[in-house]
Amino acid sequence: MSALDKHKAFKMNGLGNEIVVLDLRESNHVVTAAEARAVGKSDGLHFDQMMVLHAPRTEGTACFVLIYNIDGSEAGACGNGTRCVAWYLAHEGQRHVTIETRAGCLDCQQISALQYSVDMGLPRLDWQDIPLRDAVVDTGFVPLNTESMQVNLPGTFSAVSMGNPHAVFFVADVEAHGLIRIGPLLETNPMFPEKANISLAAVTARNALTLKVWERGAGLTRACGSGACAAVVSAHRRGLTDREVCVSLPGGDLMIHWRMDNHVIMTGPVEFEYEKQLSTALFLAAV
Repeated sequence: MSALDKHKAFKMNGLGNEIVVLDLRESNHVVTAAEARAVGKSDGLHFDQMMVLHAPRTEGTACFVLIYNIDGSEAGACGNGTRCVAWYLAHEGQRHVTIETRAGCLDCQQISALQYSVDMGLPRLDWQDIPLRDAVVDTGFVPLNTESMQVNLPGTFSAVSMGNPHAVFFVADVEAHGLIRIGPLLETNPMFPEKANISLAAVTARNALTLKVWERGAGLTRACGSGACAAVVSAHRRGLTDREVCVSLPGGDLMIHWRMDNHVIMTGPVEFEYEKQLSTALFLAAV
């Protein structure tokens, strides 16, 4: 019998970013990559990221969360998924919680019934911390020979880690470059030893930008919270925006504030869809 037999899975989304929440705080089981893929193949449980709650590891935190992409790989951070976890915990009466991930501890606050903010922490801007393969002086303007890849993009991008690596290309029109084609090419470029999330960002005002994101391990997504944070950090570093920016993604808007203390605050909605019970049969063919 699978250790996940009869566990409830909660299907949610943050701006269309498909999320599954699985609560294993009373179990010692660690979900394998094969099990994560099996959950994602279940009818009605497709996800971009699955947030698996475990018992707290650090005093003062509500839980430790492992984050899985649909291909079974682990992600270091997921802003939209973290808001979904905050929603789940709020229904236990915890309106202000600290959630621990492999990328660190994230403070979450319920703003209203369906609005949550997450302190995504400090952006990592040194090339070693992102990480990039090659040393660069300024990660705000990283050169990349896009012509040799037959990719019609600017020859520089901005690199930042928000617990996971992001490469942000600033363009005039995010729809003009076929991200579904070029995303896989750039995600696996040797410049990114741990692969990277690839974003196309178009600045429309000092306090607004439009964004499309190809997520490593998940593909084209309707929303990416950490990607929105990375885009605002990158845009402000280049002098293109202020520190408080509305980021418009295919699934809706996120408010991002890169505070003067360097913490990045993300605020946005959560939608609960339904819950579903997992069964042993789901995992029999897991490979």
